[in-house]
Amino acid sequence: MIRRRQEIYRRLRLGTRLALGMGVLSLAVFAVVGASLSMYMREYLERQLSDQMALVQTSQAKEVLDFGGVQDKPYWGWYTASYTVSGHAPVLRKPADVPSDTSELRATAEVVRTSAKDPVLRTARIDGEAYRLRACEVEDGVVLVTAAPMDDIENTMDRLVMVQVVAFALALLGLVIFGRAVLRRGLRPLSDMAHTARGITSHDFTDSARLPVRADRADGGPEVEELRTAFNTMLEHIDDSLAVRTEAEQRLRRFVADASHELRTPLMSVRGYADLFQYAAANEPGERDRHLARLRAEAARMGVLLDDLLLLARLDAAQVEAPLRPESADLVELAGQAADAFRAGHPDHPLTVTATRKELRLRLDPLRIRQVLDNLLTNAAVHTPAGTAVSVEVTVDDSDSDGDRDSDGEAVVRVADAGPGIPSADRDRVFDRFYRVDKARSRDRGGSGLGLAVALSLARAHGGTLDVTSDPGSTVFTLRIPLDRTEGRTDRQLKS
Repeated sequence: MIRRRQEIYRRLRLGTRLALGMGVLSLAVFAVVGASLSMYMREYLERQLSDQMALVQTSQAKEVLDFGGVQDKPYWGWYTASYTVSGHAPVLRKPADVPSDTSELRATAEVVRTSAKDPVLRTARIDGEAYRLRACEVEDGVVLVTAAPMDDIENTMDRLVMVQVVAFALALLGLVIFGRAVLRRGLRPLSDMAHTARGITSHDFTDSARLPVRADRADGGPEVEELRTAFNTMLEHIDDSLAVRTEAEQRLRRFVADASHELRTPLMSVRGYADLFQYAAANEPGERDRHLARLRAEAARMGVLLDDLLLLARLDAAQVEAPLRPESADLVELAGQAADAFRAGHPDHPLTVTATRKELRLRLDPLRIRQVLDNLLTNAAVHTPAGTAVSVEVTVDDSDSDGDRDSDGEAVVRVADAGPGIPSADRDRVFDRFYRVDKARSRDRGGSGLGLAVALSLARAHGGTLDVTSDPGSTVFTLRIPLDRTEGRTDRQLKS
C-alpha cells in the first residue's frame, strides 16, 4: 500500500506536489491555530463562569451565616451546599440544594479542609453531566460549595470547533485549488523549457546543426530567469558544438570523396601500365623499361599525394608531436634555394628574387617553409603560360626596429606572377583541398589540388598567414610569419 502511494506520488506533476505539500503545511498550521484558539476560548469561558460563581457565593455566604444553610437556588441547574468540616469528614448542613450524588461536592469541601486552599476550583461530572465546582470557607469549620453546569460552555466549544473545521476546510480547499493555479502559472516557464527540450530531441541533426527552439518566456521570477538564461546558454553551446561537428563531418565527407577520386586515377594508371608491362615483357621486351618508368612515376605521384594527405591530417589533428622541427634559419636563404630549384625545373618562366635584407633569421622549420615556397612557385608556373614573369620578394613589416633586432612585426614573402589572374568566383576557394581553378587541366600538369592547402596549413602552424590578391595580369600570394621578440622563443609557442 505504501509503495503504491509512493508510485502515485511520483507520477504527480511538480505543481500538484507543491500544492499538496502546501495543503499539508496549511493543515498543520490550521490545526495548531484551531487548538490554541479552542484552549483560549475554553479557559476564557471557564474563567467567566468562575467569576460568576464567586459573585453568587458572596450573597450565599450571608445566608449560611444567618440561617445555617443556603435558602434559595441561584440559577436553574445549579447546586449549592454548605459543609461542616471541623470533624474527620465534611458534614452536609441543612437546608441545601444538592444532587442525588453528592460525592463530588463533599470531595471539594474535603480539599478545602485538608489543603487549606481558599477558594478551590475544579471540574467534575455529576449525574453524567459536566459541572464547574467552587468551594470557599465561609467561617471556621464551614465551607460553601457551589456547582454550576457547563452545558453552555460545551455547546459553545462544539460550535466553535465546528465553525473552525468548516472554515479551515474551505480555506484549505481554496488554498489548494488557487495555489495550484498560481503554481501552474509560475511553473509555466519550466513547462516551456520541457517543451523546448522535447523539440530538441525530435530535431534532425543530420544535415543541420542549428537548434530551431529557445525558451523565450519572460516571467517566472529571478530563479526561473536564471534557469532560463542557463538553459539558453547551454543551447547556444550545443549549437556551436553541433555546428563544429557538422562542419567537420561535411569536410570529412568531401575529403574522403576527393581523396578517393584522386587516388582512383593513379591506381587505374598503375593497373593499366602493369597490364601493358606484362604484355610487353611477354611480347616486346624492348618496351619494358618505358612501362616501368611510367609505373614509377605514377607510384611517386601517389606517394606525394599520400604524404600531403598525411601532413594535412597531422596539422588538423594538432598532435602533440606536430610535423614541425623549428630551428634558427635564414628566410632569405630559403627563398634563394627555392628560386634556384624553380629555375632548374621551369626554365621557361623568368624569375627574379629581391630582399630588403641580406639575412633574416627566424625560428622556423626550414623544410616546411621551403615546401610552402616551392608550392607557391610551382602554382605560379602551372597556372601561367610559358614566358610569364614570376617574382619573389622578402621584406619585413616591422613597426619598431633598432636595426639589429626586430621586436615586433612580421617577415613577409610575396610570390607574384604576371599571369591571367584568378577569377573572382574562385578566389575564395583556392586554398580548399582538391580544388582546381581550371577543372579541365590534366592531372599531370595541374596537380592534385593540395599544394595551396598544404601551404596555408603550414603557414598557420608557424603562427603566420597566407593570403592571395589577384587581378588580370597580377596574382600575389603573401606569406607572413611573426618575428621573434626573443631568441629563446619555445617550440611550444611556435606550435600553438
